[in-house]
Amino acid sequence: MAAHDPTLEYLTTTKIGEKGQLTVPKQFREDLGLANGSPFAVLRLGDGLILLPEQQRFERLCQQVGARLTAAGLGAEELLATLPGVRNRAYTSRYGKKSVGLNEKHRRTRRAR
Repeated sequence: MAAHDPTLEYLTTTKIGEKGQLTVPKQFREDLGLANGSPFAVLRLGDGLILLPEQQRFERLCQQVGARLTAAGLGAEELLATLPGVRNRAYTSRYGKKSVGLNEKHRRTRRAR
């Protein structure tokens, strides 16, 4: 995958096909490592459109999250340790009751047999 390069570059002109599909120039697909079925975000900017490969957007988001966690002094173990509590709060908020952990579900299933 190509490194982030903010340079605006004219590649070619393309047309919209019968089904509303656009052809992305081969050089551009190869430079960015895009394959058939690669997802894109379509953004409108005034009278123009910006096509942003989703993989790049996801990678940038991961970099931003990682940088903030590092700046806060949180490592992977500390973050993972918070997940059960966060999951329970989200479950309680959504369903109005505490979630049952996998071990408790397993014990209940075995007792019912």
